[in-house]
Amino acid sequence: MPILNERGYLIPAVNNTSVDYIECAKLLATSIKSFHPTAKICLLTDKHIDDSIFDYVKILPHGDQSPNQEWKLNNDWQCFTASPFRQTIKLEADMIATSPIDHWWTVFEHRDLAISQGCRDFYGQLSKSRYYRKVFDSNNLPDVYNAITYWRVSQTAKEFFDLVRAIFSDWDSFKKLLKFPDDVPTTDLVYAMAANIVGVENCILPTNFGPTIVHMKRHIIPTHTSDWSNELIWENADPGLRIHTITQSGFFHYHIKDWAKTNE
Repeated sequence: MPILNERGYLIPAVNNTSVDYIECAKLLATSIKSFHPTAKICLLTDKHIDDSIFDYVKILPHGDQSPNQEWKLNNDWQCFTASPFRQTIKLEADMIATSPIDHWWTVFEHRDLAISQGCRDFYGQLSKSRYYRKVFDSNNLPDVYNAITYWRVSQTAKEFFDLVRAIFSDWDSFKKLLKFPDDVPTTDLVYAMAANIVGVENCILPTNFGPTIVHMKRHIIPTHTSDWSNELIWENADPGLRIHTITQSGFFHYHIKDWAKTNE
């Protein structure tokens, strides 16, 4: 794909039968532009979308590569060639920006590739829960979260995404390298394996140096039930968000997809 802008945010979003990820992407783009009106944002999807919140809309260059209607993660490797930016920050669609984030470009810009690692609870504390990370710990894999991934057009980034493609495409072979592998690979697990091959030092910023997401999964927060939105007090700060009066910062991974509908 031709480079159309020096830097910008890329949001991959392909709907499945249960989640409208494109609507999630619109909410994310709106939240970013509430803090940074001139930010460039690209939606990467599988069909034409006409919405002015996106500066660019790109169709998956190789089409929808997912094996079924629910599991769309296999398309992730296409982000590298589809991005219209020389420097890209890729974001998972089911998040919102809750504070200014443009200072991250200064953190990232001297790297070829950087994947966020670790996550925070809504108190802003780095999560110590390993409930969702057992396969990572068993295999000594880096604790990466693809929800925030930066790259610049470079050989390192190309090599990384070529590996992501290979691992997704031949998971039956690659999972034999792991103890207690997942039957179906998550993007985080595939990124962790690719990072190990490329070299963790080439993919991850030093601990506590790069951005981390606020992750609202039950065992991270923690809450008694999976739906935190019915258990915790939350309020829009316009722009921004407060949970139990605590002002959130960075990207907020709300996890409960229906929550997005209350913020449209």
